[in-house]
Amino acid sequence: MKKNNPHAEGPDGLACIARLPLSSATLNHLATLMRDHPKKIGSPWRALPPGKIAGIVLAVLRCDQRPGDPAGGNGLYRTAVTRWVREVVGLLVARVPSLDRALKKIARNGGGIVLLDGSLIRTRRRIGGENRKNYSGKRKCHGLPVIALTDGKGRLLWVSAVRPGRTSETTACRHDKPTAHLRAVGLGAVARRWASSAWTTVARSPTRR
Repeated sequence: MKKNNPHAEGPDGLACIARLPLSSATLNHLATLMRDHPKKIGSPWRALPPGKIAGIVLAVLRCDQRPGDPAGGNGLYRTAVTRWVREVVGLLVARVPSLDRALKKIARNGGGIVLLDGSLIRTRRRIGGENRKNYSGKRKCHGLPVIALTDGKGRLLWVSAVRPGRTSETTACRHDKPTAHLRAVGLGAVARRWASSAWTTVARSPTRR
């Protein structure tokens, strides 16, 4: 005996909704960058307004959504969302101040010390030979380590370039040499010992006369 069960409703028109913990100022700032950038490169047309593009890009970056998910929910191609994400990342990187510029600003404002710490940005597992070098044996996960500098109140000043996940924080500091930049402008730094939870002074500012 055959059962004539009704077909389940298809996924047509299904949209993926993401809740983003960010301020309207962040969204407006990113929308402004996306509004001016197409005019500069001679490609003013976009499938969506800058505000909606900024929301989609932030959903991909903050919620780790696959580009195909918001693309399908908004009737777009996955390649368009991927291209927008790359454009936004490039625009934000271009506005990041250099390490020397950020430290000189702290020194001009009378600051004497900064905080130095490392963090691992988790990523998806990659296939092939790229998988091994992005695995962190310390954190037992895949990711990309970065070194960050903040002022005494914890406000972010500078973030280093990402490195393979197997790179330790100490090795990353040796490549970026933040202590040498600190000594050049007469600032000190307090950093956490990555082998323990203790904090120690890694660079001391010279005595000012």
